[in-house]
This record gives sequence, structure tokens and C-alpha cells, in this order.
Amino acid sequence: MSKKGENIYKRKDGRWEGRYIRLRNIGGKAEYGYIYGKSYAEVKKKLMNAKVAVQLHAETREKSLGTYGQLLDDWLHSSKITVKDSTYARYTHLVQKHIKPHLGYLQFSQLTSQIVEDFIVSRLKAGRLDGQGGLAPKTVTDILTVIKSTIGYAKCSNYDVCCNLKRLSVKKGDVEMRVLTHTEQAALTRTVLDNMDLYKFGVLLSLYTGIRIGELCALKWEDICLPDSILRIRKTMQRIQETDNSAIHKTKVVITTPKSKCSVRVIPLPPFISDIARQFSTSPQAFLLNGDSKRFVEPRTMQNHFKSLVAKCGIEKANFHALRHPYVKHATKNKSLL
Repeated sequence: MSKKGENIYKRKDGRWEGRYIRLRNIGGKAEYGYIYGKSYAEVKKKLMNAKVAVQLHAETREKSLGTYGQLLDDWLHSSKITVKDSTYARYTHLVQKHIKPHLGYLQFSQLTSQIVEDFIVSRLKAGRLDGQGGLAPKTVTDILTVIKSTIGYAKCSNYDVCCNLKRLSVKKGDVEMRVLTHTEQAALTRTVLDNMDLYKFGVLLSLYTGIRIGELCALKWEDICLPDSILRIRKTMQRIQETDNSAIHKTKVVITTPKSKCSVRVIPLPPFISDIARQFSTSPQAFLLNGDSKRFVEPRTMQNHFKSLVAKCGIEKANFHALRHPYVKHATKNKSLL
């Protein structure tokens, strides 16, 4: 006896049998699968699970027929609500400029481990957008991180994933750090102490605390506790690409939390730095570099000021990050300073 509308029947041998459409052939004709059990309830449950499995397989197959470019777009949309604006802007740049133009056209089912490995090697050899050689290992590592993240996203979204990238990595390049010598530090200190202003004070503060340029630009006077001679690092500033296509400008400045939890820290100030700070101290809400609560000095502007000071004191070219290394070298002996 059959249960109407469910394709469940009781067989002559006493067992129950359920029938479901397993797939359809090229001509659209249904091919059936069969479920057996000792009771109607058992077969009904098995039949429901089988139908869900068929539907899931159909969705997976449909997704595997999409392009990797479509998956990249879905992943970007999903990541927007979980990462900082600066991270999302970085992801968007890597996807739009480096990954999508070369891999986006592929059907996702065609994206194999070998294709990804060959792509990574090609970016190291000739990946620069200006055609002048390969990308830096750090950039290629970021590209690989994005690709691996999209693969993980695909697995969670029931895509049919056919590549495994766990063993694929990029060898770090040997980067020579520009470190100021003791003589250069002394020359720079003399230059900034002469006719001191807020820009020069920012350079001096960075030299003796090891703060990054973005952290310096985001500092407000409320972050310096003069009675305790300490500096609190809680924010950073950076210029990032604008991801809103309707925006007038291509980039924007954001003030956000530092790059990692460890970057939120308290740094002791040398007594002479505290003394100089007292001379310039103003409203707690004012930015340190210009004493204004509404306008700020962005990292690019501060970098240009620093280059002018470097040229003025007659030392070799150096970027702002070179100020951090002398402090870090000293602070490794006392990890609480970092």
C-alpha cells in the first residue's frame, strides 16, 4: 500500500520502499534512486535526507560551473563586514588589479593547485603593474593569502573545490633595513632641537619611542599623560583606496585601531621628551602634530617633512620607519617597551 504523494510503498516482503529523483539525463528524463526500511517512518526520514543531498549536490554543481571571478566578488562582499576598512581596501586592490585579470575568467572547477602555483611564480617574476619586473614577496604572499581565503570560503559555501593550497607558500625576500647610526641619530636630534616646532617634536618623539608614522599622525594630546610621563598608542592613521565607486576621490584617510592587539600599548617617555611636550601641550582633543582638533597631518605629509629634515642634517636618505629601528633594538632587551 502506498502513501499518496510521497512515493513510499510497502512491499510484498514487508519492507517499505521510497523512491526519489536522483538526477535527470541530458534528455531531461528522470533517473530514480531507492530507499528501503523496516517502517514507513524510517523510509520517510531516509527519503528526506536523500532529497536534501540531491539538492545540495545540484547547488554545488551549479556553483562549480561559475567563474572564479564571481567567487572573488562573493568573498569580497562577505569579508567587508568582518575586516577593517584598510584591510578591505587592500583585499579589493589585490583582487581587482592582480588576481581577477589573470584567474577571474576561469571556471571555478578549472582552478587547480598547479594553476595557482604557476600564477604565484609568474607574479614573482613579472607581476608589477608597470611591467618592470616581479612583485615583492610580501605582496605575492598577500595575494596567496587572498586566494587561500577564497578557497576556504568556497568550501564553507559548498563549492566543489578541486585544489589544495596548504603546502604552497612564498619565500620571504631579504630586505635590508635602513638603520640610523649613532652619528646620524645625533645629527638628526640636533636638527630637530634647533628652532623646535610640532613637526620636529613628532620626529623626536618617534625616535625615542619607536612609534610608527601612522600612530604619530593619529596622536592627540589626550594620549600623552605628562604627570606619569607615558604615551598611550590606541589608534593609527593611513590613506587607503576608496572602494565606493560613487566616491569623488580615489583614496581616503582613515583613523582606526592599530595593526595588531600588541600595537595597543603604553610607552614610557624620557624626561627630556616630557619637558618639551609640556611646552607644546594644548587641548586634549587636538592632534599632536598641528594642535588642531578638526584638521590633521596625514602620513604622506609627515613623510615629506621628515625627508626635508634628513636632507637638512646631511645624512643618507632614509624613510620615517628608520626612526623605529634604534628604539626597537633597545626595546628588545625590555619587551614591555614594545
